[in-house]
Amino acid sequence: MADLRIDLAGIKAPNPFWLASAPPTNTGYQVQRAFEAGWGGAVWKTLGDPIINTSSRFAAVHFNGQRVAGFNNIELITDRPLEVNLKEIYETKKRFPNHALVASLMVEPKREKWHEIVKRVEDVGVDGLELNFGCPHGMAERGMGAASGQQPDLVEMQTYWAKEAARTPVIVKLTPNITDITVVARHAVLGGADAISLINTINSLAGVDLDTWNTIPHVGGKGAHGGYCGPAVKPIALNMLAECARDPRVGVPISGIGGISTWQDAVEFMLMGATGVQICTAAMHHGFRIVEDMIDGMNNYLDDKGLASVSELTGKVVSKYSTWGDLDLNYQVAAKINTETCINCNKCHIACEDTSHQCIDRTTDESGKPILRVRQEDCVGCNLCAIVCPVDGAIEMVEVPSGLAPMSWNDRQRALARLNEPESASEMEVV
Repeated sequence: MADLRIDLAGIKAPNPFWLASAPPTNTGYQVQRAFEAGWGGAVWKTLGDPIINTSSRFAAVHFNGQRVAGFNNIELITDRPLEVNLKEIYETKKRFPNHALVASLMVEPKREKWHEIVKRVEDVGVDGLELNFGCPHGMAERGMGAASGQQPDLVEMQTYWAKEAARTPVIVKLTPNITDITVVARHAVLGGADAISLINTINSLAGVDLDTWNTIPHVGGKGAHGGYCGPAVKPIALNMLAECARDPRVGVPISGIGGISTWQDAVEFMLMGATGVQICTAAMHHGFRIVEDMIDGMNNYLDDKGLASVSELTGKVVSKYSTWGDLDLNYQVAAKINTETCINCNKCHIACEDTSHQCIDRTTDESGKPILRVRQEDCVGCNLCAIVCPVDGAIEMVEVPSGLAPMSWNDRQRALARLNEPESASEMEVV
């Protein structure tokens, strides 16, 4: 059995599966239940000055029969007194000394505020701190959360203030509601961040009720934007994770967050650079026991791959992720339909004919049986037919040798630039 232990910037945990700062980590009772179930760590629901939450604060996006494809919330940070939270944090850490317990923090952008809360929280024995610069609603209107996280200089300054007082590792949680997340990540590092976590939730409105014309959710007939999370945000989170992981100016461990529901999702995040992962929506949907399948699945995967430790996954795919300009323009794939498994539903033909490159023909084989056939010479390898096909393996994308050397757009531009360069100093003088 592989070693699932991780070390995130000095914060050790028995496995990479942590609960994110959210409703599941609101109380000591919940966090202790989670640790009993097998979670390796938890980030306590964000602590700060007392707030008042609304009633009717969650909503979900269901898609094509799948419940909770996306999740929206307008809940704020903890609405419980700081003293109560600190007491329960102390009790939880005392009972589970080998689990990672991190406190999420959010206060006004004032040096004395950060010093005060850091010292108070560290006095009860937390393993680390997570600075919440990501919450997109409610707190942002008060100059905190994403309002700070969208300003690189404020992220750097507040991280520095927290580090002045901190004795434990400091993680900076980043907002996705920004043009380039790496800019803020770099400033967090300049401020002294020991690690970063991403992504927090995305600005969203879950929907509108067609009967009442109220927003979903609504509070007495009024709505407001909330934070979006769940499986639907996973591709966005993976991209932002990868961008930070491949940026040499970031260069600190990353805790991956955003749409992680299974052990397979966790593996993807770790391959793209995460040291460990944080999970919220899946736990809210299915309960704490989902971690059992995650642990079993991760163990089996590592054994199948011949890996001794889960840490061997971290970052293994980062070097394969680049910009569009570095992709090989001479690489070619084409669709190949397996007529033995194809059910002739014609979805691939319709998709290709109506919205792609019109290269799938409806025809017959030697016996007169209707079949679908790809004209490979006209196929551009867009993958659409394989995506819409309801039968796994019925359409395969196969590489078609082009006979040409690899050539990216950037290679092409450099080659053209060399062709246009003057051949000698004398030619330059003539020019």
